[in-house]
Amino acid sequence: MKYAFYPGCTQESTAEEFGSSSKAVCQKLGIELKEIPDWNCCGASSGHFLNDELTHALPGRNLAIAEKQGLDTLVVCAACYLRLRSTQREAKESPEFRKRLAELIDMPYEAKYEVKHLLDVVVNDLGLEEVSNRVKKPLKGLKLAAYYGCYLVRPPKIVAFDDPENPTTMDRLLESLGAEVVDWGGKVDCCGGSLVLSRTEIVLKLTGDLIKGARDAGAEAMVVACPMCHSNLDTRQSGKDRLPILYFTELMGLAFGIPKTDSWFKKHLVSPFNLLKSHDLI
Repeated sequence: MKYAFYPGCTQESTAEEFGSSSKAVCQKLGIELKEIPDWNCCGASSGHFLNDELTHALPGRNLAIAEKQGLDTLVVCAACYLRLRSTQREAKESPEFRKRLAELIDMPYEAKYEVKHLLDVVVNDLGLEEVSNRVKKPLKGLKLAAYYGCYLVRPPKIVAFDDPENPTTMDRLLESLGAEVVDWGGKVDCCGGSLVLSRTEIVLKLTGDLIKGARDAGAEAMVVACPMCHSNLDTRQSGKDRLPILYFTELMGLAFGIPKTDSWFKKHLVSPFNLLKSHDLI
């Protein structure tokens, strides 16, 4: 399996552990990533609020470059995924849009190839049997709450690889790693990502409710697929009894026995080390 790979800004900065773990997991699964040359920011989560042309020009340029590689594009950040999928959908459906986009980015884009999220590729294309076959250290006894957030499965007319109200892709993936996934009602509730600077009090309320909901359901940690969600949930907790927030790729790497996974976990503000040690996972 080979994909044009769009890293996105955070995977090489504030969410470096997400990017590193994603690449390591893909290598383990035989998923070849060809990084899009000279890629640029996709505009999430502020650029697309400014004007419609910027909304599509930023992701459109990346897609046009990726199209030259003759491959579907793979994305790991949920926000980047939504932005690229939105532009791809518009270009696929409208010749007028494609013409205007080509003028904006100074190159053609025909929307010949798909944009896919890593979670979709692993579960629906590769298959969970392939995942289970590579597990060397099952996450036995680890109780996890899968958190999808807003961008990964909504709006369904754009992303459409799982149920928008009760997604199960991440749940099933975590179970294939040997973990116990709790049933809870907050898996697609908003964490307030776009309000992080303008309305911090709302973000604190939303993230606090999510943490409480996951803990009340019996979770020992939350699992995410979005750097913005991770940042909000990881940084907005206080007190001693804080809940670790983990990327699904980090847990895959841990279960696969990939060396030096501790280098990823060191980047978290809410340390998962005590939790993982209590289950003899590190």
